Amino acid sequence: MTPPSPAPLKTIQPTMWPVHIEVRVLPTATSRFDTISNAVNAYLTSSLTHLYLPSAVQGWEDVPLLASSIDRIYASESSCPTSSLPIEHASLQIHVYQPSEDDAFEELASGGGRGDSEEVNAASVCELPSASWEGLWESLIYADDVKSKLLDYIYATVVFSDADVDFNVVSWNRVVLLHGPPGTGKTSLCRALAQKLSIRLSHRYSHARLLEINSHSLFSRWFSESGKLVQRLFSSIMEMVDDEDTFIVVLIDEVESLTAARAGAMAGTEPSDGLRVVNALLTQLDKLKHRKNVLVMSTSNLAKAIDSAFVDRADIVQYIDLPPREAIYDILRTCLAELIKKGIIADVDVPSLMQAQIYERTAQTSPQMGQPHPIDARERARNVALRLLGLAEKCRAQGMSGRSLRRLPVLAHARYIGTLPMLPSSRQQINGKSKTKRRASERGLNGTGTEVEIWLDAMEKVVQSQATERNRIEP
Repeated sequence: MTPPSPAPLKTIQPTMWPVHIEVRVLPTATSRFDTISNAVNAYLTSSLTHLYLPSAVQGWEDVPLLASSIDRIYASESSCPTSSLPIEHASLQIHVYQPSEDDAFEELASGGGRGDSEEVNAASVCELPSASWEGLWESLIYADDVKSKLLDYIYATVVFSDADVDFNVVSWNRVVLLHGPPGTGKTSLCRALAQKLSIRLSHRYSHARLLEINSHSLFSRWFSESGKLVQRLFSSIMEMVDDEDTFIVVLIDEVESLTAARAGAMAGTEPSDGLRVVNALLTQLDKLKHRKNVLVMSTSNLAKAIDSAFVDRADIVQYIDLPPREAIYDILRTCLAELIKKGIIADVDVPSLMQAQIYERTAQTSPQMGQPHPIDARERARNVALRLLGLAEKCRAQGMSGRSLRRLPVLAHARYIGTLPMLPSSRQQINGKSKTKRRASERGLNGTGTEVEIWLDAMEKVVQSQATERNRIEP
């Protein structure tokens, strides 16, 4: 009897991780986008062994077609759990785009008052992707994965829309509400998401626009006109949405201005015009939810003032909190990195948050800054990281918002740095050579940047002075 032949071994296929590659095209580029996309794909798969996420890809400048057409190649988001991915395990999703240089323009809604003689600034419209918002998405830093959550939500709506899911069975409203304290980046996140979607969905929509509604202007000085203004505005939005090749993002900033709770109107404590505005807005949102090419985003500093019916229509209600210490460290680190890049701060290594936390766990004593004897580059980076962590903790204790944090370098320079004499960098010698001067000359800088320790001192003083002033304001 012949024994049965062994079953063939199954070949285990490697996991393929989708990686989004954003390719920014030069204004002078003449090549077709699909040609550029194919060239980028060929370069990445043939020249790189690993992709590092997120990071700007280097080396493509030596390819003539890419050098004449491309401004930047950026390896952006991926669901891969590691920051380094072998190129053969990457499923490249290449998005080629050319930012618009046009500024936002005002959209005027007329006929707001008696006799249709009153013109009202109803909204501003911006063509996307916009050059003025390049880099905004990367600059926004939050404690949790808010940005990925919003992108995943958009992709889910696209999948359900493509599958023609019955709205009577599974429903979604294409409405997002971001709420939280002022200065936490809610409006910036909405703009950055609109910019990101215009890039990611460019294969589906040839054009994209962001329409920012001016909530305050929609309250007419004439009784009962505000509800009509809302209807007219959304009629204009619906006309834009009728073009199925255009993706529209509607941003309602400070939405509580439009959706003040109807309970007050019902009780007679609020004008009945406010009730008409809320009803008109809810009616228009219900009409928009059936359109595939629109997203409504809203922000609020006073979530309790928002009408509950509006909140119920939001698919995502996301609280944007003040940044914790870890997020503050990353925000301040990006600020320092920008000033180092521009030669305002002398060249120095500012460690990543992960490395800073390792230094913190292994630190036996507090860092001794300003030591009279030379220190090596590693020890200096460790000291900078620990001081920046300490500064981040002070900012957290003061409840500083992202907006306030990004003002720190300007205030530090205005109050303390700008008064110092402009001298060449006095950084101590490391291994007999000044790496600051060498790297500065490589970047074409003159080596006059101020030492980072002086900047840290100045920013600490600003934080302390702001705390003193705040105590004088608050009872």
